[in-house]
Amino acid sequence: MSLFNIVIGKPLATSEERAEHIGPVSGIPVFGLDALSSAAYGPEAALTLLIPLGIAGIAHIVPISFAIILLLGIVFFSYLQTIDAYPHGGGSYTVASENLGAGAGLLAAAALMIDYILNAAVGISAGVGALVSAFPRLQPHTLALCLLILAILTAINVRGVKDTGSVFLFPTYLFLGSLLIVIAVGFMRVLAAHGHPVAVVEPPRLPPGTAMLSLWLLLKVFASGCTAMTGVEAVSNGVGAFREPTQRNAKRTLTIIIVLLTIFLAGIAVLCRAYGIGATDPTGPGYQSVLSMLISAVMGRGWFYYVSIGSILAVLALSANTSYGDFPRLKRAIAENDYLPHVFKIRGRRLLYSHGIFALVGFTAFLLIIFGGVTDRLIPLFAIGAFLAFTLSQTGMVMHWRREGGEGSTHRMIVNGVGAAATGITLIVVLVAKFTEGAWITAILVPLLILLMASVKKHYDRVADEVAVTQPMSVENLADPMIIVPVDQWTRITEKGLRFALKLSGHVQAVHVDAEGDSDAVQQNWNENVLVPFAAAGKTAPDLLMLPSPYRFVLMPLVEHILELVRLHPDRQIAVLVPELVVKRWWQTPLHNQRAQMLKLLLLLRGNPRIIVINIPWYIQ
Repeated sequence: MSLFNIVIGKPLATSEERAEHIGPVSGIPVFGLDALSSAAYGPEAALTLLIPLGIAGIAHIVPISFAIILLLGIVFFSYLQTIDAYPHGGGSYTVASENLGAGAGLLAAAALMIDYILNAAVGISAGVGALVSAFPRLQPHTLALCLLILAILTAINVRGVKDTGSVFLFPTYLFLGSLLIVIAVGFMRVLAAHGHPVAVVEPPRLPPGTAMLSLWLLLKVFASGCTAMTGVEAVSNGVGAFREPTQRNAKRTLTIIIVLLTIFLAGIAVLCRAYGIGATDPTGPGYQSVLSMLISAVMGRGWFYYVSIGSILAVLALSANTSYGDFPRLKRAIAENDYLPHVFKIRGRRLLYSHGIFALVGFTAFLLIIFGGVTDRLIPLFAIGAFLAFTLSQTGMVMHWRREGGEGSTHRMIVNGVGAAATGITLIVVLVAKFTEGAWITAILVPLLILLMASVKKHYDRVADEVAVTQPMSVENLADPMIIVPVDQWTRITEKGLRFALKLSGHVQAVHVDAEGDSDAVQQNWNENVLVPFAAAGKTAPDLLMLPSPYRFVLMPLVEHILELVRLHPDRQIAVLVPELVVKRWWQTPLHNQRAQMLKLLLLLRGNPRIIVINIPWYIQ
């Protein structure tokens, strides 16, 4: 087996697709890491905005977290119904397109694409933030570490869904176990101390309050905390990745994810309040993440701390895997409706939509570089895409049940209607609260993406109309084409091209552009190697045309001559045979001129439907 196959994995046949399907145990690492890992940065994003309130600000994290949990529950029940209605995968794009129209579908598609890219960038940057908390000396290398993790994730994900789930099993369940232990031990100590536990390692003292509590500040805190809900839609998008029974396995996976996320959000909020833990400035010296301080306060800084921080780093970084799983599927669904390039519909060697993965990696790397890999700089752009997708999906489901009717449809409409209203109001709150902090970028990108997709669709529609067959094949005007063979000097390459041209048509014209003053030598070679053998065989030799080029241009005189033939012969096709040398090693390519490639490019750019370009390669052995 080659090294490439060892690293990337051997190609998978289409018949092996069923073996790539997964169950709930693997489904949590594949589709749940985004939602579960957001417990590490969602509460921190909220607490960061409470820093100006000092110690008084911590008290507000509990009611805000429980408001987010209530919203999470509403979305959870809504998506259970979506899985029932769309057993083959019902992401916001599909639901909105089928039930609200193409415009709403494009809006959902744009929102989801931005959300998945931001999820990958935020997950990786938050993971590196956890690492920097444990090892502050690494803070200057934040961006480099982010890009390294992105490269590692890509290498893992190109192996396929099943292999990815297997690789992520251990760090995922280590993270879940560590955080559940911290919360359980923390709660026991809070109860034992009657709500006033003593921290094993005292968290940093919070600065004195410099601001007053306001409704606007609470709205901003709630908006930041809502980033903990991103990724909830992933399971409904990827229902098709689960093995039979697909709906039951998908719903079971989603239920486990939501229950765990609820425990995490509630536990972190209550323990932060009990231990007096607030956020620290992520760009300042001595930065520690909220989870780092919480684990230190509850368990100390022994081996358990470093195991837990390691698992948090791994899961936060690996949470980008949700984007790796769903972003290519989303691109494929959009491309199937002609709103994105068709290359996104192609499955690669490991049954993955590889081009979608490469697009995700490129956009994520760009975001990480632009924002320096700092989570708090990316958070304001986050959540808007997710809640816009939530709202459109739930509104689409209301229309779906209304159209379907039947027993229980009214109840289902109410559930999805409440979900649409709750997420729609939250979307407005998040957009308004985060607009000046960077959400305006998302607000601009969404319509731009819609315009881009609409332009792609328009192009494909125009191409489809132009190439569509409206009548049986025409048998008129099947005359031989006029064939042009460019001649530089007489070589075996030229001979091969000329022989092939004579097999295709009786109307062959060889053309030499005299840019170096060698027309006499070319004519003499032509006489000896072409005219004489043809005369001896009693056949008519093809013509050799000499084109003067006083300014030593080669390609343009040739192209102009071909275009002139097109004008002079409106009833004939013009075939241009382009002989070219093909080398075996890449480094040999610069040793030869690339006129053949340039000629083909010019003919493609300046040509018309009656010009045909035929490649005649000569392979160097």
